[in-house]
Amino acid sequence: MKNRSLITLIIGVLIVTISGCDVLDEQVIDESLTGAGEAETVSGAIAPAYGQLAWTWRHTNYFGLQQLASDEAILPYRGGTDWYDGGKFIAVHQHLMTPSNDLITSSWNEVTKNISRTVAAIEVLRPLSEAGDTEATGALHEMIALRAYLNMLMLDSWGLAFEKESTDETSRILRGQEAIDYIQSELESVVDVINTDKGPGRLTQGAVWGLLARLHLNAAVYRDPYGTPDFTTEDMDKVIEYTDNIINSGNYALSSEYFDLFNDTNSSNPELIFAIDQRGVLNNEHNRWAYWSLSGDLYPRPEFPGADGTDGPAATPDFYQNWEDAYGNEDPAEADARFYKVETPVPADLQDLSGVSPANDQDHYFCIEATEFEVDKGILRGIIWGPRKGDDGNILTCDDGRVRIYPVINTRTRGEGETEYVDHTLNVDFTNEGRLHNTGYRFSKYQCSRTSDDCNNYSSVDIVLLRLGEVYLMRAEAKLRNGDAAGALEDVNALRAARNARPDQTPPALSSIDLDILYRELGFELYWEGLRRTNQIRFGKYEDSWTEKTASDVEKRLFPIPQSAIDGASLEEGYLEQNTGY
Repeated sequence: MKNRSLITLIIGVLIVTISGCDVLDEQVIDESLTGAGEAETVSGAIAPAYGQLAWTWRHTNYFGLQQLASDEAILPYRGGTDWYDGGKFIAVHQHLMTPSNDLITSSWNEVTKNISRTVAAIEVLRPLSEAGDTEATGALHEMIALRAYLNMLMLDSWGLAFEKESTDETSRILRGQEAIDYIQSELESVVDVINTDKGPGRLTQGAVWGLLARLHLNAAVYRDPYGTPDFTTEDMDKVIEYTDNIINSGNYALSSEYFDLFNDTNSSNPELIFAIDQRGVLNNEHNRWAYWSLSGDLYPRPEFPGADGTDGPAATPDFYQNWEDAYGNEDPAEADARFYKVETPVPADLQDLSGVSPANDQDHYFCIEATEFEVDKGILRGIIWGPRKGDDGNILTCDDGRVRIYPVINTRTRGEGETEYVDHTLNVDFTNEGRLHNTGYRFSKYQCSRTSDDCNNYSSVDIVLLRLGEVYLMRAEAKLRNGDAAGALEDVNALRAARNARPDQTPPALSSIDLDILYRELGFELYWEGLRRTNQIRFGKYEDSWTEKTASDVEKRLFPIPQSAIDGASLEEGYLEQNTGY
């Protein structure tokens, strides 16, 4: 089958002219890829594939799709003015999505475009490798692994993978065990020969071990996406084998400060195994995971007055309740370093806001250098503090030029009654009251990069795709499913104990563990990283009810294939069939 126009519609919106790389002006941040001639061809081949990852994982693409389909995040039609977008976010959250849902379509398009770029790169690199170019051979291994990773995303979300070796041939669509075998064979073909020293922005042996562990951990779901997973001893043994390799390699270490994993210097954090390298300070190196959930009245970078949040998703009350259930009468902010970190302390004499309001708080502020202000990290609750703008639109400053930090005013309600502070409440839903701009606790896990003047583009914060913390939890789960509860508890407690940069908030050791406790621990460690939906399905929680979601149809475990892709494949009957239930 040689229908090239069909390929373009199915596998990607764009096939890049790899050798020139003139379409995107992308860069690879690695000194080993500088130079001219063949080295330049190698770097030009892999740059579009690696460069596309940031946009694939954009908040209104694959990341948003994973977050909002789970019980972790909810995005209402804010105040009846913001974030409706045709209802696509609401439908995904309620599991009422259709093949025309634009969030699903854009996510599909970005992943398939990324796959097509790996195929085009492989097409350039393979002949160079066969001719003896060792640099091309190393890059070829990375592109094979990246193609396998992207096909894992397809398998996880749409239940299929694309087998494709060149831009001149039509992809073969694989499902179930056949797709698992293909992805596994691709990863196994490079795991013993791929580089071990390129850093987290490139695929390495450690990253491939981690992807193989993920594949085996979820294989029971991928074999039968609508049934009850049958976790085999063989699969769990493989998970343990690959995670052992990573942990025992000595190449990685758990970060004592949890939130150092998500800041401007995280490229050098030894916990990161695979991440989107954003040290190029490029327009498409984005900070959306930082700004998407923050209040639109919060200015996280006072040196750049145009930077603000956008009042997007909030944590569902159901997800927050997990923290309350775990710690009882103790505030999770005091009990667990992963929940919250104070970045800019409010002086003790200003913390009590009794009798204070926007009408009389002109002197209720403290001063700080603009470049020293940081939004608190973790899950933000209640009244937040930050810079304030005057009537002229400029950030208010102290006499010495430092920035004034006040309780943040909710400007969205001006003209609708008494002006109030932004007060993030637990309750958030799709009702008129529940969808106000202030409702819901907010995710502030990623730093608003200091190289970004708007907390959107030009970020220097690497986007984390795989890290050692997840590896410990994968091994714990495999041990637990194999009947080794003691081994699982040891791994979970080792991870908790490692978050000890703030000793008073180091999570205490657990005394026992079962699948429910482990599932809860996955939420504590991996929230706002795009993994919750996958974990919910594997633990049998995806059909549960949560805020504004009551649908319990197992067929919604997979997303519909976009109608545009079905239509594009209609010239070849039976080539691309819609998933069950849509």
